[in-house]
Amino acid sequence: MSTLPVIAAVDGSDDSLRALDWALDAARRRQAPLRVVHVRQYAAWARPDVLAAGPPAPDDDPVLDDVRDRLADIPDRPVTEYLALEGASSTVVPELGSTAQLLVLGSRGRGGFAGLLLGSNGMAAARDAECPVIVVPPPGREVHEEVEVEPGPRVVVGLQVDAPGEATLAFAHTEAALRGARLQVVAAFQWPLQAWAVPGELVPPIVDQDAVENETRTLAEGFLAPHRKRHPDVTVDIYTAPGDAAGHLVAASKDAELVVVGRHRRRLLAPARMMGSVTQAVLLHAASPVAVVPPEAANGERA
Repeated sequence: MSTLPVIAAVDGSDDSLRALDWALDAARRRQAPLRVVHVRQYAAWARPDVLAAGPPAPDDDPVLDDVRDRLADIPDRPVTEYLALEGASSTVVPELGSTAQLLVLGSRGRGGFAGLLLGSNGMAAARDAECPVIVVPPPGREVHEEVEVEPGPRVVVGLQVDAPGEATLAFAHTEAALRGARLQVVAAFQWPLQAWAVPGELVPPIVDQDAVENETRTLAEGFLAPHRKRHPDVTVDIYTAPGDAAGHLVAASKDAELVVVGRHRRRLLAPARMMGSVTQAVLLHAASPVAVVPPEAANGERA
């Protein structure tokens, strides 16, 4: 069986070229081929002044030519394929995930407005692609809160103990192993707990914060146990804290190699794919690249 490629979606922008560099490194680590794809918008050639000439020839793609030149002299470059496609990129780019083990793109491409933190292609791919999607942010994103961590390379993963994502945890452990990195598991819990007796009357919590935190850590240890067994060489640090999971993950993203988050499983009453508020916030604000991992369906296929 052939190895699925790592796909880099490029459009000539600086953001997409940073994504290309990330994809090249990922393909090397995974010993996988690299596929560089440029999706050409219909509107780029369908103007009245050029309509008579028709669409560009398949081999006539300046963006891919520039990428070829950029990669030409790189030593130990994996087998690389260049592919030009035509269509609406927000539709075509997510579809690339069906033939990839990773889909990598920049936070914002040429068509994005300068003020947007995440372009439509990144949002659509993270929500809809069938494989994990890596969104590489622009440099210089500031993180105002910091988490004390051990020095060295680090992969961060969010763990929701009341709905753990096995695919997300598996991907994070594998990525940490490939990078020789520590794995920082962020398990946030709600505090203070609130209960309602009658409308308008709050009942104080009957458990204290330490008990909730200890229970969160115990649950996290249990969910992580099988993954630790499969990756005994990966050092795992569990970070538990009250409050907003997105805020803790963004804080942990400073100087991290990668932040890994999951995508919501489709539900009976909400069959459309969703990312969830935590995943969206991390995509918008994390200082490191972010991996959005689709859930596994009951039959083992991606949901």
